[in-house]
Amino acid sequence: MSGLDQALLGRSHRAPEGRARLKEVITRSKDVLGIPLDWRVGIVPASDTGAVEMVLWALAGERGIDVLSFESFSGTWAQDLRDVLKIEDLRVLDAPYGELPDLTKVEWDRDVVLTWNGTTSGVCIPDASAIPTEHGGLVICDATSAAFAMDLPWDRLDIVTWSWQKALGGEAAHGMVALSPRAAARLAQPSPRPLPKIFRLANKKGLIEAIFEGDTINTPSMLCVEDALDGLRWAEQIGGLPALKARSQQNLAAVTKWIGTADWVSFLSVGEETRSSTSICLKITAPWFESLSAAEKGKAVKHLTDLVAKEGAGYDLASYRDAPAGLRIWGGATVETADIEALLPWLDWAYEQTRADFSA
Repeated sequence: MSGLDQALLGRSHRAPEGRARLKEVITRSKDVLGIPLDWRVGIVPASDTGAVEMVLWALAGERGIDVLSFESFSGTWAQDLRDVLKIEDLRVLDAPYGELPDLTKVEWDRDVVLTWNGTTSGVCIPDASAIPTEHGGLVICDATSAAFAMDLPWDRLDIVTWSWQKALGGEAAHGMVALSPRAAARLAQPSPRPLPKIFRLANKKGLIEAIFEGDTINTPSMLCVEDALDGLRWAEQIGGLPALKARSQQNLAAVTKWIGTADWVSFLSVGEETRSSTSICLKITAPWFESLSAAEKGKAVKHLTDLVAKEGAGYDLASYRDAPAGLRIWGGATVETADIEALLPWLDWAYEQTRADFSA
C-alpha cells in the first residue's frame, strides 16, 4: 500500500497536480515501451476496447480495410467494421483459434486492423517481417496483451492501443492510444461519421493536443492512475522492457516444460513461433474429453478450475467464454514463475479428479 501514499485522491484530475500525474503515465509509458519521440500518446476511456473503437469510428472508410480475425476480440473488430460501421470495401482475413491468418495476403496499401497477441487464443504475430516499413494505409494494432511483454515494431505501425490492466497488472477502465505522425494527420481531418464525445480525439480545429499532455476526455480514477504509475516505476526498476519480456518468456518456458511431461494437455497455438507468452491458452487433448459435447466440455473445464480455486491454488483459469473449452494461464511479467510452477501440479491433480467424474 505504500505505493499509494502519495495518491492524489479526492482531487480533480484537472488540477495541475492531477494533470501532472496523468502526463507522467504518458511519459513513463513512452519510455518503457520505446515509443518514438514524435508519436503522440494519450489516456482514453473504456480500456483497450474503447481505444480501438474510438479509432475505428474516427477513421474507418477513408480507404479499404483489411482486418485480421483469429480470436474473440479481433473477431469483434471485424464485426464492428462489417455489421455496425458497414464498411463496403472490407476484407476479413480469418483463421480458427490456434492459428493466424495468412499474412502474405494482407494488402498494406489499405488500412489494416490487427491484434498483435490474441488474448483469447494464445496466438501472436511472431515478428514484424510481414509488415513493410513503407505502406500506404495505416496499420492499427490492438496490443493490449502484447504491450510491456513483447517487441512492437513502432517503425511499421501507425496506431497502437493497450490498457493498464493487462501486462502491467493494473486496474481496468482506462485505455491508451499511441499515434504516429501519419496517424495524427489522418485523425486531424474531419471524421466520415458523427462521433460521440467519448470517441473524439479531434474537433473543428484539428487534433485535440491537450489529450496527449495529460487531459482526458472523461474523468479518470486517480487511484488507478497511481496504480499505473506504481507498475511503470516497478518496470523501470527491474530493467525496463527487456526485463519484462524475459519474465514473461520464463513463465511460458515453465508451462512448456510441464506440457512436455503431461499427456492430457497441449498448447492451443498450432505453431511454436506464434505461441503467446502472456495469454497462455491450452487445450485438453485426452480422448475422453474430446468425445464430450461442447456443453459437457464446458462443464468439465468448470469442474476442473473450480477444484483448483477451492484449494486456493489458482483462479480464473478457464478459457475465454467464446474460445474453445480449455485453460488459460496468465504469463505476463507481473506473475512470478515460481507461482506458475506451483500451480501446474494442482492442474494435474484436478484433471485426474475431473477425468474420474466425467469419463465414466
